Amino acid sequence: MKSMRKNRVLVKKKVKGVESKLLSKIARRALEVLGLSKVELSIALVSDAQIKRLNKLYRNKDKPTDVLSFPIGEKVEDWLILGDIVISVDTAKRQAQELGHSLEEEIKRLLVHGLVHLLGYDHELGGEEERKFFELEEFVLREL
Repeated sequence: MKSMRKNRVLVKKKVKGVESKLLSKIARRALEVLGLSKVELSIALVSDAQIKRLNKLYRNKDKPTDVLSFPIGEKVEDWLILGDIVISVDTAKRQAQELGHSLEEEIKRLLVHGLVHLLGYDHELGGEEERKFFELEEFVLREL
């Protein structure tokens, strides 16, 4: 008998190049590292054109970005719907090349970055908030 999963991860791919199963496994492990259970997380893998539209619509920035997070934070029965993470595979490929690591590594880094945002942290506020954000991000990445 298959054991029940503690968390749900939904992956929607609008582009090729990243394995959904692997991404789901990384996300489940990150949620576990954070001590979360009964959490639902959605991840969308998109192109630069798609994330540019979202960035313009929600952040008034008319350019592509690497990752966007859309927190939901609502309880449905005993599940917490954490929110959505949108990752541009096009940007991730460029950044992976620039940083000299694999696309998989870059996607993992962006996923964790988006997840920390969904938990309510914001590095753009600077100071103590920025320190807490990057500390938590580094902790999760080390554990993965």
